[in-house]
Amino acid sequence: MELNKSALAIISLISLAILHHAHAQDSPQDFLNAHNTARASVGVGPMIWDDTVADFALSYINGLRRSCRMVHSRGPYGENLAWGSANLAGTAAVKMWVDEWRYYDYDSNSCAGGECMHYTQVVWRKSVRLGCAKVRCNNGGTIISCNYYPRGNIKGQRPY
Repeated sequence: MELNKSALAIISLISLAILHHAHAQDSPQDFLNAHNTARASVGVGPMIWDDTVADFALSYINGLRRSCRMVHSRGPYGENLAWGSANLAGTAAVKMWVDEWRYYDYDSNSCAGGECMHYTQVVWRKSVRLGCAKVRCNNGGTIISCNYYPRGNIKGQRPY
């Protein structure tokens, strides 16, 4: 009987560790830190977390669970979407967007040789409120959405 209690305790601890790892790098603070690090690198001030914006992100991507297709919401916020495997972390999604910096040409205020508008939304000076969400799709994939208020990527304006 004592062995069973010990085994149960060990299994419980392992399960908690796995659950913690699965949610690691997906907290509001993790999303904020990843965004604010990128913003600071170009002299843009930090964002703050907004539960209303995060609720919109979660509500919208919950509707994408079945198809697991990245379709923009056309909602009231700026929006970045990422799709990946079941273990895609929120910080990894932000890194994918930020890595588009290499395609942004500040002088011409355009993308040169690749996609860069996810990056420009991350560092958009006037976007100061952030809300992100992550859902597991029915097919096992993951969709992550970060929404920004006010929206960025205004034609003819530079992000910073």
